[in-house]
Amino acid sequence: MRRLFPVTYETAAQATAGAPDAPGAAASDATDREWELLELAEAYAYPELRSAGVREPWLRANMVSTLDGAAQHDGKSQGISSAADMRIFGVLRALADVVVVGAETVRQEGYRPARARAEFAGSREAAGQGPAPVIAVVTASLDLDFSLPLFTSPLVPTLVLTGAAAAPDRVAAAEKAGAEVVIAGDGMGVDPVRAVRALAERGMTRLLTEGGPRLLGQLVAAGVLDELCLTLSPTLTAGDAQRIAGGPAMAVPERFELASLLEEAGFLFARYRRPIPSPLTVAPDRRP
Repeated sequence: MRRLFPVTYETAAQATAGAPDAPGAAASDATDREWELLELAEAYAYPELRSAGVREPWLRANMVSTLDGAAQHDGKSQGISSAADMRIFGVLRALADVVVVGAETVRQEGYRPARARAEFAGSREAAGQGPAPVIAVVTASLDLDFSLPLFTSPLVPTLVLTGAAAAPDRVAAAEKAGAEVVIAGDGMGVDPVRAVRALAERGMTRLLTEGGPRLLGQLVAAGVLDELCLTLSPTLTAGDAQRIAGGPAMAVPERFELASLLEEAGFLFARYRRPIPSPLTVAPDRRP
C-alpha cells in the first residue's frame, strides 16, 4: 500500500530516492508496502471536533464500488472487495463507537456481532470506548431474525433504531432477544437526524455506517453524512447492481473534499469529507 494524497515534501523526496536502505530507517508512505494496522488507524483517525467541551458526532460511511458503479455483485460486496479493503474495513470498525447498518444489509450480508481486537484494546480503552463497537440496525418493520448471534450473543448489546409507530410485538421480540430499541422517528421509519442525535446522547460520537445503499441515500439526503471512505475496485460487473447510495436525487449536489488517497494492487482507498470549519468559524447547525 502507498499513499498518493496528500503528498508532503518528505514523502515525495523519499519516493524519488526509493525505499530506505539503512537498518531501522522509516519507510516512506509513498513506498509500496503493507501498512501496519496502527498506521492505518492513524490515517483514518476521526477528527477531534468539540463544542462547549463536548465531542461533536462525526458520521462516516465505508463503501466499495466497481469501476462501473456497482456496489455489489450477486447481492454482496465481498466479490468486489480485496484483502486490503477488508483490513481497512476492520480498522474503521475498531475506531468507531457504533456501526449503523440497514436491516436489508443485515439480512443479505449475514451480519454478526463486532468482535474485540487485541491490537486496538489499549487505544479503545484510552478513548473511553468499549471493547468493540455497538451495532445499530436501522429498521422500520423490525423484520429481523432475533435468534441470530447479532442479537443473542453480542459482546456489547445491539441497538435497533426504529420509529414510534413500529409494531409493538416486534419491539417486544427485539427486547426479549437482548437488543435495546431506540425510537428515532415519529412514524414507521427512522429520521436520520434524530438517529445521529440519539446515538450521540448515548456517548456514541464516532459513527460508522456500512450501508446498504438505501440507508446511505437517506443519510446523504438528510445532510448528516460527514465523510465517505470509498474503495474503488478495479473491476467491471455490468448488470443492474445498486450504486453505493440509492433513493431520490438531491436537489443540489453536495461537494466533498478529498482528504486522503491510498492505493494497493490497483484498488484505490479514498476519504472524502465535508469541509471542516476552522476553529474561528461557527459551523451551521445541521442537526436541529
